[in-house]
Amino acid sequence: MLRIAVVGSVVFGGVAFAAQPPVFVLNSLDANVSVIDPSSWVETSRIPTGKEPHHLYLTPDEKSLIIANALGDSLTFVDPRTAQIQRTVRGIIDPYHLRFTPDMKWLITAGNRLDHVDFYRWDGKELTLVRRVATGRTPSHLWIDSASRRVYATMQDSNELVAMDIASQTILWRIRTGATPADVYGNGDGRRLFVGLTGSDGVEVFDISAQVPRSLQIIKTGEGAHAFRAAGDGRHLYVSNRVANTISKIDMKALEVTAQYPAPGGPDCMDVSADGRWIYLSSRWARKLTVIDTHTRQVVRQVKVGKSPHGVWTLNHAPR
Repeated sequence: MLRIAVVGSVVFGGVAFAAQPPVFVLNSLDANVSVIDPSSWVETSRIPTGKEPHHLYLTPDEKSLIIANALGDSLTFVDPRTAQIQRTVRGIIDPYHLRFTPDMKWLITAGNRLDHVDFYRWDGKELTLVRRVATGRTPSHLWIDSASRRVYATMQDSNELVAMDIASQTILWRIRTGATPADVYGNGDGRRLFVGLTGSDGVEVFDISAQVPRSLQIIKTGEGAHAFRAAGDGRHLYVSNRVANTISKIDMKALEVTAQYPAPGGPDCMDVSADGRWIYLSSRWARKLTVIDTHTRQVVRQVKVGKSPHGVWTLNHAPR
């Protein structure tokens, strides 16, 4: 096992947000993060990161937001309330996507560029690499079940969904998907997985309740179905349709689309406000954060950010 050391602790001129925590937008081609005040909708600062920050995740104690820098082979820890850099962890190879297990014992990363998934032990402060698992072509997104037993990963360029056992860090099964699978999301009872088909026009639904998984259907949403975010009510799921420039709201029980929203500029990642009223969206090709009112189904504002905005996150979010 390889122990990963924390090599730096740097404080950057972050801004304290007394009323509401900021909205963070990862600018993948600028190697920084836009910090946006959700009261004034002004970009207050930029946080420097490693090369190509794509995704981010909160530590189990909610004290740090971890930004994964894929080409920088590093993780940047940021205070989710003040936007101050806390430390940088290097030697994390190709961290494109990342997730913690619900039991807070593992951090798992997808190496999109190098075709592997890494399993790190987490003791609340430091990371220890336990195993690097060769998967398939271009692992994209991860989902972990509520029991912290399995992690599911989409293989973007080999059109597969792969299940891995977390305790043994081994592959359990793999199944074919539609074209270019991206994000993956599991429903509350753990019986179904939803996979965004970026190379197609819908979301593929898989039944994983039996030993052998099976594809149930494809829910038509729009061209370039890509990233998910829960609506916060335990039943509905948003998906961004990157080519169609829309967001679809899916009923996870009925397996149908119940609403559509305009989402200009190549919609990518999303977050949803705690009350469910607002969708915060990265418009990747427009270099903007887009805010959508779910009541009126209209774009209400856009904030200019950096090049190729990707991950979006705020501490004040709806249940996931």
